[in-house]
Amino acid sequence: MCRPDYFTVSYRINPWMFPENPTNTTLAVEQWERLYAIYIELGFEVHLIDPIEGLPDMVYSANGGFTLDGIAYGAKFTYDERAAEGPAYLAWLAEQGFTPHAAAEVNEGEGDMLLVGDVILAGTGFRTSTASHRELAETVGRDVVSLTLVDPEFYHLDTAIAVLDPDPAPGQQANIAYLPKAFDEASQAILRERYPDAIIATEEDAAVLGLNSFSDGLHVVIASRATDFDRQLRERGYEPIGVDLSELLLGGGGVKCCTLELRR
Repeated sequence: MCRPDYFTVSYRINPWMFPENPTNTTLAVEQWERLYAIYIELGFEVHLIDPIEGLPDMVYSANGGFTLDGIAYGAKFTYDERAAEGPAYLAWLAEQGFTPHAAAEVNEGEGDMLLVGDVILAGTGFRTSTASHRELAETVGRDVVSLTLVDPEFYHLDTAIAVLDPDPAPGQQANIAYLPKAFDEASQAILRERYPDAIIATEEDAAVLGLNSFSDGLHVVIASRATDFDRQLRERGYEPIGVDLSELLLGGGGVKCCTLELRR
């Protein structure tokens, strides 16, 4: 994770960002600290990367890369405003003992690459190229399933899919929640076939980045305003934990955006 000490909205690279509207960095830090505290309370070990002045979106750690089996696949950002984050995160991951792999293809890390059991779901359409999907598969040696995003409000895969069972028990199927309208028809068909028991999120919950969540297989940290998603999770036996990240939503990020998983 990365504290949002320099968070502000000074440019517009997604539909959520309006530089003309004021942001409150102090409030962003307070809300982020609550998310950090929840992870500590759940028993996770949280590593912090130092924020860099001039990189206000560095708080969205998930975009900084993708890690699996001790390998760190680096991010190569679409927009110049975030380009320096890729090398900064990859250098930090190397310091943490990961084998770094600098990407040749454009990608935005876990923003568009989600591990679901033994398969990586990878998004394309706005920020991440399909060529990076192939590069990722070659780098980490896992199957990668490409999905095409079509709604600009859901420009990263982690805004449209929540991984509910990241590490299912042997013989059990990993499950997800998702918003169908965020995907083209071919991708919707893939998701229906692979995850017939998936939770279908409402547009209202997706609009507050309710799907941009983190799950350990039981506890699911979600946007507190995603009330129907909370209900659906409880009905399936999960334990949702709501958190208010409304200030960070002004930059287009939520719970998962602030969370890069380290898989050694």
